[in-house]
Amino acid sequence: MSDMALLERLEAEQARRLRENRLASYIPYPKVAEWHALKAQERALIAANQVGKTFGAGSEVAMHLTGKYPAWWIGKRFEKAPVGWVAGVTGEATRDNPQRILLGRPGEWGTGTIPKHLIAHIQRASHRVADSVDYVTVEHTSGTLARAFFKAYDQGREKFQGETLDFGWCDEEPPEDVYSEFLTRLNVSGGPMMLTFTPLLGVSSVVKRFLIDKQPGTAHVNMTIEDAEHYSAERRAEIVAKYAAHEREARTKGIPMLGSGRIFPVTEEMLAYDAFDFPPHWPRLLGTDFGGADHPAAVASLAIDLDSDCVYVYDAWRSRALFLESAGAMRSRSQGWIPVAWPHDGMQADRHSGVQLAEQYRDQGIPMMPERATFEDGTNGVEAGIALMLTMMQTGRFRVARHLRDIFEEISLYHRKDGKVVKEGDDLISAIRYAVMMRRFAETAPRARAASNEPSSWMAA
Repeated sequence: MSDMALLERLEAEQARRLRENRLASYIPYPKVAEWHALKAQERALIAANQVGKTFGAGSEVAMHLTGKYPAWWIGKRFEKAPVGWVAGVTGEATRDNPQRILLGRPGEWGTGTIPKHLIAHIQRASHRVADSVDYVTVEHTSGTLARAFFKAYDQGREKFQGETLDFGWCDEEPPEDVYSEFLTRLNVSGGPMMLTFTPLLGVSSVVKRFLIDKQPGTAHVNMTIEDAEHYSAERRAEIVAKYAAHEREARTKGIPMLGSGRIFPVTEEMLAYDAFDFPPHWPRLLGTDFGGADHPAAVASLAIDLDSDCVYVYDAWRSRALFLESAGAMRSRSQGWIPVAWPHDGMQADRHSGVQLAEQYRDQGIPMMPERATFEDGTNGVEAGIALMLTMMQTGRFRVARHLRDIFEEISLYHRKDGKVVKEGDDLISAIRYAVMMRRFAETAPRARAASNEPSSWMAA
């Protein structure tokens, strides 16, 4: 073998070793090192986008799983093999972010922060998110095996129950109920709860816990784009300039985004789901906003998982349509059995015929609910409906099919001015709000209802 070939072979071997044992060369940025060193049980790294926060947390998790701590480490140490959970917003987000950081990309497992030679087993997940992992087993210096399980907030609070853990890592901000359940898993061990997120949800309950309430046992480090050493000054300026003004501080400084009176301060990823076939026992209903001379008519289709009280918006229609076109849109989506929730203006009578608007749609063969949309106590306040929707969004109980771009657009632009709701561009939101208010009258498919001998709830009402 020639000297050149030998040199190339040695360089390739060195590159492989570096790629498959990234933990050995890990040196954190000063702000991340400050976060590693915090003594509080709950530690949040509240940071700008793409500054290395996930890689920093992934490196710490790899240390805990392997028991291999660098000489400079002054943080928590595990002398025995720990068991922990790693969670992201959705299955896809968990796979693409913390799982990728810990294990490497699919097909390149062993190139993440966990050294390849210490990975004992990778158990693939059985659910529908491709290339996702259920758990990884890692050889710890104690001679026993450590485990990290992968979770997603959109699985709901119930999936975060039962286990006793040694550590936890939330990559991006969790809903309050999920975070509370996650913390409970650490009650016995008192182990670290790590959070890494960009605060795009404003002053949420989790952000408030660290920044305002400063609950005992919590601590945080703020990291801006200026703290990320892999960007040049010119590149930082380019990145800052590309963000909209209302989100610039959150994305580049890690400062909670308040927006311009935004009513639903949630990210699209919190709500979006990939379409799937709903179980036949999930009840359904439609919501409609009739429209008028100054705004479009709208229809939204909802399915409900009663076990989790989670609403799935799976179809939407919005158009400046005449009566017959609106009726056609509603009739095709109702399929003759899905009930339709409607607003108070459906009680208005046509000045020529004297027939109420809701009754006119009913005459078109549409199963309109007997009464206008109200809460169980008979009220129908807009603010109460907004508050309910926001709570469901923040707790993972309100999902929108990823392809329904019109709904995501309305949600992102829905805002207040001088403290009042701006009633513009909210047609689908209104239709959904009426349906959410009346979801107690949702119906299962006739065949499923007949099989279970279930009566028609809204007709009975």
